[in-house]
Amino acid sequence: MQRENVFAMTDHQDIIIIGAGVIGLSVGKHLAEMGRDVVILEKEKHFGMGTSSRNSEVIHAGLYFAPDWLKTKLCVRGKEMLYQYASIRHIPHKRCGKILVASETDEIEKLKTIKEKAANNGVDDLTNLSQQEIHKLEPDIAGLEGLLSPSSGIIDSHILMVNMIGDIEENGGMIAYNIEIDAIEKHNSGFKVTMKDGYALTCNMLINAAGLGAQELARKIDALPSHLIPDRIMAKGHYFSYSGKASFKHLVYPLPNKGSLGLHLCIDTGGGVKFGPDINIVNKEDYDVPLILKDKFFNAVKRYFPSVDPKKLNPDYAGIRPKLSEKGLDFNIQFENTHGIEGLINLFGMESPGLTISLAIGDYIREKMNEYK
Repeated sequence: MQRENVFAMTDHQDIIIIGAGVIGLSVGKHLAEMGRDVVILEKEKHFGMGTSSRNSEVIHAGLYFAPDWLKTKLCVRGKEMLYQYASIRHIPHKRCGKILVASETDEIEKLKTIKEKAANNGVDDLTNLSQQEIHKLEPDIAGLEGLLSPSSGIIDSHILMVNMIGDIEENGGMIAYNIEIDAIEKHNSGFKVTMKDGYALTCNMLINAAGLGAQELARKIDALPSHLIPDRIMAKGHYFSYSGKASFKHLVYPLPNKGSLGLHLCIDTGGGVKFGPDINIVNKEDYDVPLILKDKFFNAVKRYFPSVDPKKLNPDYAGIRPKLSEKGLDFNIQFENTHGIEGLINLFGMESPGLTISLAIGDYIREKMNEYK
């Protein structure tokens, strides 16, 4: 939808959300459904062109993070919301389950730690797998021991976002693309959002859901103290696809390492297989996948998939996560009680499991807004 069509009626909006990724769309959907007038501004020519379309499309169970983290609570809550929504809307998805594989003896203890942490998070459906049981579930996968997470799954993120947009528009909300923000001024009655071409809108409430660009956008808000804007670390992850026939029925994960869940085997809703992501801290946004990485991927994958054929590994795509720390931190979601600015919500560090928590975060923002009424 072009800008002139969206704003033909009025230059004042109730709520402006900046960012049409899966997080911004979910927030827009939930607020529009509660009767608020919502406009979403997106700098790209299409929705979900950043992190939302460059991930593994995995529905995570909530195994890895601390139980008191918002990231954990929203993941456990969000996965069931996502399965229910996908089922009602016939969005391609599958509760296929995930196998975590210990390839070496010293990794077996890590499986026990993950199971205990999952139970503390309210995820108590994990089962232990012997070497023989892993082989029975996935004949091509090798591991000394494993864990089966039956509530992990996959979803078509594009169709998910299409459905969210349908909900937004059905409830009177609108999305404008190709919008570059130049400045944001706090006024007594709300905010003035000025675009690069000089066009300006005012609004009562502003929600920064700009993903990778959230910090840059926050620096344009005149009333926001700079010390409240966290550092952004861009963590680039590459993916390699696997050509030819593959008979995998589950996601397969090695044990997580520093800042990453490892080069996992991921199936998609169309039956395709890919491996990734690795993790690389970068200082600029680019999405190339160098062929030189093939040996790295082959050596990592063959630890749990010994018969992997290097000829079938092909560079596919890359994504970038907006991390707040190389080791990983909880989401940083700022309301008025943090920055003292009425009507402003900032969402920083919305990385994995961002897709899984998408519906839950929209509901969470709606609940928090009701608290501040």
